[in-house]
Amino acid sequence: MTAELRTDEQVQRDVMAELRWDARVQPNEVAVAVKGGIVSLAGSVDHFVKRWAAERAAQRVRGVVAVANDIEIRPPSGSAEPSDPEIATTTAQVLAWNALVPADQLQITVSAGRVTLRGEVEWEYERREAEHAVRGLAGVRGVTNSIAVRPRQRIQPEDLERRIAQALLRSAETDAERIMVEQDGDRVILRGAVRSWPERRDAERAAWSAPGVRTVENDIRIAP
Repeated sequence: MTAELRTDEQVQRDVMAELRWDARVQPNEVAVAVKGGIVSLAGSVDHFVKRWAAERAAQRVRGVVAVANDIEIRPPSGSAEPSDPEIATTTAQVLAWNALVPADQLQITVSAGRVTLRGEVEWEYERREAEHAVRGLAGVRGVTNSIAVRPRQRIQPEDLERRIAQALLRSAETDAERIMVEQDGDRVILRGAVRSWPERRDAERAAWSAPGVRTVENDIRIAP
């Protein structure tokens, strides 16, 4: 069956509808332009999590090839923003309270509201959970996740690709036949084409779930 080719006007309309559907973002806060399947987001919001939510909303739309997020963060006038030391203190507390995050293995730096996370964890889900926990904190203007994944379990080369391929087949969100899995030591490389950004992220998540993987290079392209 031939894939549906979507015009920029159709993609723009659907991105705007998706933004209206997402309760975290007010439609009048974000302007949407589309050219060649590339979505440009502009405007201003009062919190980083809204900027992130708008980007994710655009990526959920069929036909989106890439997203350029130029949304600015402008706190409400008159509101007192937390200082960098206060953000750092809150970040440390939130990570320490999160049972999924090995907080004692992480370092936190805050500059002008941007939080940088460093350190080492054993699993990718711990890395993602740390970022997720920090993203919604008051005063945060951005999160740079520089946490490295250093698994204790050694990789098993003979069945790694098979395990990942089976995980992709089990996923209802991923067309496994369009994805190729390659292995280079403890690095996994994903190639091929999928229909949407959520499908691309799901494939990467499946690869990270394999024991012993230290790096996932996601070269899957979006081809609606």
